[in-house]
Amino acid sequence: MNKIIKVGIIGLFSLFHSCDKSEEISKPIEEGVYSGTFTVEYLVDMREGWSSSGTTTLELKNGKYTYISDIPPKSSYGNYIISNDKIIFVSDKGIENTDLNIVSPNFDINLILDGEYDYTFNGKQGKQLKFTAIKDYVGHYEYDLKKQ
Repeated sequence: MNKIIKVGIIGLFSLFHSCDKSEEISKPIEEGVYSGTFTVEYLVDMREGWSSSGTTTLELKNGKYTYISDIPPKSSYGNYIISNDKIIFVSDKGIENTDLNIVSPNFDINLILDGEYDYTFNGKQGKQLKFTAIKDYVGHYEYDLKKQ
């Protein structure tokens, strides 16, 4: 009986210990330039003129990112980290519009890359990077990019 209890305790300890290790492993994303599309499925009524899709380019290099889009707010930049199945963007300066010095209020602020997104990266077939998030209960944001 004592032997069964000891085996059970060792088994549980091994199970919990292996779970902790698997949570520390991050999926690698190759640095470089990615381009593709983004789509937003809005969960609420939005202002006229707010786009639900567009094209984008994202550069990831040395823990920094630069994001450029074809719709306002046009770009953002900052730092990023990878943690487990999350990519976390931390915008340095908020927003920057490459066309105007002042950004009009007629855009979706959640299109600025900032915050936590779930991601998948397929490094073998086409080097595809996809990341998604539900932002501020406004919508579901999905980015589908391919390494250049």
